[in-house]
Amino acid sequence: MNKKVKSAGIIGIGSSVPEKTLTNKDLEKMVDTSDEWILKRTGISERRILEKEEPASTLAIKAAKNALRSSGIDASEIDLIIVTTDTPDYLTPATACMVQGAIGAVKAAAFDLNAACSGIVYGMTVAEQFIKNGYYKYILVVACEGLTKVVDWEDRNTCVLFGDGAGAFMMGPVEDGYGMLSSEIGADGSSCKLITVPCCAITEDDLQKRAHENKRVLWMNGKEVFKFAVTIMPEATMRVMEKAKLKLEDIKLIIPHQANKRIIEGAIKRLQISKEKVYTCVQRYGNISSASIPVALDEIVKACKIKKGDNIVLVGFGGGLTWAATIVKWSMNG
Repeated sequence: MNKKVKSAGIIGIGSSVPEKTLTNKDLEKMVDTSDEWILKRTGISERRILEKEEPASTLAIKAAKNALRSSGIDASEIDLIIVTTDTPDYLTPATACMVQGAIGAVKAAAFDLNAACSGIVYGMTVAEQFIKNGYYKYILVVACEGLTKVVDWEDRNTCVLFGDGAGAFMMGPVEDGYGMLSSEIGADGSSCKLITVPCCAITEDDLQKRAHENKRVLWMNGKEVFKFAVTIMPEATMRVMEKAKLKLEDIKLIIPHQANKRIIEGAIKRLQISKEKVYTCVQRYGNISSASIPVALDEIVKACKIKKGDNIVLVGFGGGLTWAATIVKWSMNG
């Protein structure tokens, strides 16, 4: 066990998305929809999708290697690997174990965490506790999603939304006053059936909701999820700012879960902030669940849009229903 530290933060970042692009024009040939309809309701122009036989874990491994390279940490130094996913290749082994073996993190413990789209901030919050109490020093948090594997391609209300991708944060001790300043994770299990992907059990209600012959596909009550999302994202953002004793003017950027342009716009309106303060890339990737925040943040870092000392908010919501938010004072040099 290591000595306790005061601050834990991101010391390396990486991402990986599939090469294959599925545009709205492509979807017009697959389902009763149009580019105009999709853009108006979601803001999505295209999404990256895995090839049929390509496992999602390949993206997790690539993102993990990129985060390792960014951090300068050797894989043998990693103490723990957490993979956040709601679309694992296997129920067992855990995707985290697959990543551990592939990158040579020989001493790392490993487990998967499923908080749907909120997963990356859940994973960061778990990692922070291990690091700050001195139990572990270096923790790799990987968000990996292959949602197109569980999409019903005959349901135009959901198939237009989702894509595949992975992002990773190497987390460890950082300078006092930097890193994660405050966080909040939460859940409302009374609404758990608003987003479902059946696995080892399936109810009659699940069967009735799915027209496709494959009943183990994603189903979502989009109207109710929308109402939840536009309320909880601003609320969670304000609560973590209050905990950190910060105001909106102290925040450089807000990086929300990239679910839908209208949800993000609704959250912006409630927060009464300018669009320039909120980063969006949903138009290029669609909804990639827990991977959307780290993929977006990796783009921001590569484009030099943040610098050391900037305060950023990461905030998400997802199936469960879950939500999570954190404020990070950026500790990496440009």
